[in-house]
Order: sequence, then C-alpha cells, then structure tokens
Amino acid sequence: MNYRQLPPLNALRAFECAARHLSVKIAAEELCVTSGAVSQMIKLLEEHLGVKLFKRMNRRILLTQAGQDYLPVIRNAFRQIAEASRHATMSASAGILTLSVTPFFASAWLIPRLNSFGQAHPDIDLQVLTGNALVDFSHDNVDIAVRHGVGRYPGLRSHHLVSVQMVPVAAPSLVARLGMPASAADLLAWPKINDADRQGWRLWFQVQGVEHIEPARGTAVDNTGLLLNAVIAGHGAGLLPAAMVAPDVEQGRLVQLARPTHMETFAYYLVYPQMHDDNPKIAAFRDWILGEALT
Repeated sequence: MNYRQLPPLNALRAFECAARHLSVKIAAEELCVTSGAVSQMIKLLEEHLGVKLFKRMNRRILLTQAGQDYLPVIRNAFRQIAEASRHATMSASAGILTLSVTPFFASAWLIPRLNSFGQAHPDIDLQVLTGNALVDFSHDNVDIAVRHGVGRYPGLRSHHLVSVQMVPVAAPSLVARLGMPASAADLLAWPKINDADRQGWRLWFQVQGVEHIEPARGTAVDNTGLLLNAVIAGHGAGLLPAAMVAPDVEQGRLVQLARPTHMETFAYYLVYPQMHDDNPKIAAFRDWILGEALT
C-alpha cells in the first residue's frame, strides 16, 4: 500500500468530529482549534477525495451521501487505532495477562490447574477476574476470557474448551403449580429463563429428541448467577451446569426436572479479539489451556 495516498490524519479527525456533531463550531472546540481550521481541513479532505462530504446550510452542516458512506469506515478505523494503542500500552506492562472467567468455571475447573501454568510460564503474571457478562475488550482492560454459550461471538476468536453436564431445574413452587414433567417435551410449555444467545434450551431439546421446537421466548440473561437467582425465585425453569446447581437441589431450593445431559456445542469457550492472535502472552495461555482441556 502507498501510504502517501492516504488523506492527512488531522483532516480525517476534523471530518469525523464535525460529522459526529454536525457542527464545525463544536468540532473546533473539541479539537482545540479554530472553526476556520476545521473548515480548511475538511476542504482539504474533500479535495483529496474529489467528493463533497458535507452540505453547507445556513447555520449547520449535513452529510452528503458520500459523507454518510465514508463516516462509518473512518470511525471504525479510529476505534481500531485506539484499541491497538491501548493494547500496545498494556503489553508494555511487564508480563501481566488479564483473564476474565465465570465464577463457577474459575472455582471448579481453572484454579485447580493454574499451578501448572505458573510453572510453564513463570514470566507471565496472570490476573484473574470473575464475572458472567461477555467482556467488552475495547474498554474492560481484559486480554482474554472464558464464557459459557454456543461460542459464536462476532469479532472474537473462539476456542472450544470443555462441555459440562447441563440439567433443567426449577423452583419447588413452580413445580407444585405445573406438576413434575413426565418427559422433556412437557417442558416446551413451561416458562423458561434463557441464556443470552437463547440457544441453550433449543440445543437441549434437540439432544432429547424433541421436535417442533418453537423460538425461545421469555427472559434472557447473560449472567449465570442471575439466571440461577431467577430460577430459584420461580420465574421459570433454567438450564444450568449440574455441578453448579447440585447444592441447591440437595437443599431443596431447586428441583431437578430431568437427568443431566452433555451438550457438546453448549460449552465453555476461550475468547479474545481476532487481532490479538499473535500476542505472545495470549498464545501462551491459549496453548496451555487447550492442552489442559484435552487431559
């Protein structure tokens, strides 16, 4: 690529800012320059491109069709530059790797195995954060994450780690009202709490051989802890890891509605931005945890 053909960066900044506010004056205030300077930079960009980006009205500006088409691309480019710069800054911080995992996965699977990662990579200091919501890698200062779902996360690299036994459960009050299901198909009519992707129940019914599955309805949450709380509160049946709900079933807070089932695609996945494939710290952790998942 001939980088000399690229427009001046300051002109692109002036365009993005003016387009965002639809105001040369506000853009000038944000960029700490004069309105005349912003207008001149936009003019320079238009001359470089050979198209008009704005329609000049009496006291305001509007984007032309060319400007509307150009803006998302430029805005995304600035976001990528900001993300790359943030990550470069973070990478300069010794060997710290920040990992976000769900609390259940951390306690039941990850922590018992972490000693071997430390022995294999003594130069990497692992920082483990627990949470259930999907990470926003551009803002959360997280390098890599483990999440439970179907593994389809736009813009992220996803690696299948482990599947666990899933079991449908409900509060005793809901079972008392609807009766214990005689078969998996009986649960089609039950109110259900869904995972964020609304795919868990569909996959479970498929494994049980149930046909004519309707699209998922009802509440969906991206937090396993909240899903568990909603089920205990009687808002609907929930599909959760068998080991996670075992204490609540034993203590009578939940009723198990069917036998635990392995669901290969509804599993724990390692996820991180695709652009970080070659990051040495991420590669080291990825290779280690994928190896552990095979043992």
